[in-house]
Amino acid sequence: MQVCDLRSDTLTRPTAEMRAAMARADVGDDVYGEDPTVLALEERVAALFGKEQALFVPSGTMGNQIGLLVHTRPGDEVIIGEGSHCAFYESGAASAWAGVQFAVAARAGLFKADDVADAIKPTADHFPQSRLVVVENTHNRAGGRVFPQADILEIAKVARAHGLGMHLDGARIWNASVATGLGLPELAAPFDTLSVCFSKGLGAPVGSAIVGTRAHIVAAHRFRKMLGGGMRQAGILAAGALYAVEQHRARLADDHENARVFAETLQGAPGIEASLAEVETNIVQLTCTEIDAQELVQRAKAHGILMNSTGRRTVRAVTHLDVSESQVKQAAERLRSLGKA
Repeated sequence: MQVCDLRSDTLTRPTAEMRAAMARADVGDDVYGEDPTVLALEERVAALFGKEQALFVPSGTMGNQIGLLVHTRPGDEVIIGEGSHCAFYESGAASAWAGVQFAVAARAGLFKADDVADAIKPTADHFPQSRLVVVENTHNRAGGRVFPQADILEIAKVARAHGLGMHLDGARIWNASVATGLGLPELAAPFDTLSVCFSKGLGAPVGSAIVGTRAHIVAAHRFRKMLGGGMRQAGILAAGALYAVEQHRARLADDHENARVFAETLQGAPGIEASLAEVETNIVQLTCTEIDAQELVQRAKAHGILMNSTGRRTVRAVTHLDVSESQVKQAAERLRSLGKA
């Protein structure tokens, strides 16, 4: 039985061509700023997003945490959407390292300018000071939803009016660009800093970048070292990321189509709901109406389908470059009979 692994797009493995690029990478000591491949990646990513500089970091979590450290001081408050990665999936790092707390602007991950205005604390000694707004695009726990750019622009206006910074958790911003047709500079323009990931849909084995102004990246360098993210001959890793950026962005449309195929094949399946209207990128959120989500995950595993539960009644399936249209269709057909009590 062929296994179809839909747990995450982090499961992608480097292609033969990517491995070849990594093997021939020109390297140096990146802590000294002397790795030419890392420098090439950082220059390319900054240019792609229309920002001044970028910094290669080992993970998206580190990129987000550096973003918080750059913008805030201990005791500050950061405004986020429900289920934000930096609050939900980063091991409490925001309180441990930046010393900040979160204010949730709205439910279901996405929010609007009025939600931000309502969340901003008055300037008084009684309250934590609102300092930063974090937007996640696409939003993982909302099912890979694209954060509407019109809403982001209005949020940025409110943030600027109150002196708040703007950080984008853009781990899957590549997917948002493909799904909307909007260019990366346009998506990044409202933000002071953003983190972007190379090891999800783009298929590199390791790495993210934090992107922003020169001043922000100078500060980010120190925080990267402080957090243990200074790497030496990192060009081997950066070469994989650079190959991914140049070669794997356009093909994200295939993952989006495969996610729709998966959801379409599940339509009408007893005990499983998959809303086609909510499949915007490469994530499909399933709702279990008869059994517990973990029970469905275990049944699916026994039939060669790997997924993750995201709640008591919700399961997430993620398409990526290592699964084909025929594989996801077959997986959905096997899954159709597994959701009944």
